[in-house]
Amino acid sequence: MLTVSKFKISVVLILSVISLFSKAQKMGSASNPFILDPSPSAVVWGYYWSEAKPVLHIQSGDYVKVHTLLTSAPDKLEAAGVPPEQVEKELRDVQAVKDRGPGGHVLNGPIYIEEAEPGDVLEVRFQSIELAIPYGYNAIGQSGFLSDEIFDRKMRIIPLDKEKMTGHFTDSITIPLHPFFGSVGVAPPKEAGRWNSAPPWIHAGNLDNKELTAGTSLFIPVHVKGALFEIGDGHAAQGNGEVDITAIETSLIGTLQFIVHKGKTLKWPRAETPTHIITMGCDRDLNAATHIAVREMIRYLMDEKKLSQADAYMLCSVAADVDITELVDGNVGVHMMLPKNIFVK
Repeated sequence: MLTVSKFKISVVLILSVISLFSKAQKMGSASNPFILDPSPSAVVWGYYWSEAKPVLHIQSGDYVKVHTLLTSAPDKLEAAGVPPEQVEKELRDVQAVKDRGPGGHVLNGPIYIEEAEPGDVLEVRFQSIELAIPYGYNAIGQSGFLSDEIFDRKMRIIPLDKEKMTGHFTDSITIPLHPFFGSVGVAPPKEAGRWNSAPPWIHAGNLDNKELTAGTSLFIPVHVKGALFEIGDGHAAQGNGEVDITAIETSLIGTLQFIVHKGKTLKWPRAETPTHIITMGCDRDLNAATHIAVREMIRYLMDEKKLSQADAYMLCSVAADVDITELVDGNVGVHMMLPKNIFVK
């Protein structure tokens, strides 16, 4: 016979199991992330904007799995040699979006992070990034770095080998793949209006920083409530500079975790990889962008490592590398990379 006390114990155990199961199944967890697939109602075309309507609400700590689309029209891909059946249905579907521009990128979002407020820092952790399709393309654009010298506007389809993680450029050239999202950002300050998706800025956006692969974190200053995060412009591989204006453009599937940091302020985006701290600068002038990236690294060393300004400046000169991120997005990008292994204590 089941006594009252045994019945109570059984109920408690059952409730505990249900509670544990519910927690394990919580939407937004690592094992059960929110899903943000591309559709006409879940993408914005060509802008970051403080007035954009969120398509997903999450909380700090949540995970989101995204499927982003390459930036190209289906007919252009087919004309370049992609079989019609290999053009993603989602890419065809989003052609129905009429509210476009001023930029050309198809971006998933915006995502509203409940805790995020102006003055906070949003950390985006790239848990995983995978190829979504077996090809990408590179195309010479009219805004390429040498567009006044090279007038060919060809598009090359590049088959991608997911197992070997290589791209077949020609029979004698193989490209190692390191997939990353070219455009990752939040809404800019309200006074910036509807910001073109091409030029990166203080909101991050089209950084085209090839270091932001799986296992890295991007730290972005928040400018509006909810942050209004967007992501897209998947790249299978890219060289620093992105000189013809495209990388190996492709569709990607990534899992991201979002962390809101209170009481920590940034003026410009910053990143951390397993091996490096990265500061960034963007401006129409390459010299100005470089100044920003170096100043931001000095600031990092002063704030986080408690160095004097002079010592931080010296350390930048002897241990950090200044790289051109990209030369083609209206605002050019520069990033500075500081190896973490120099800090022995």
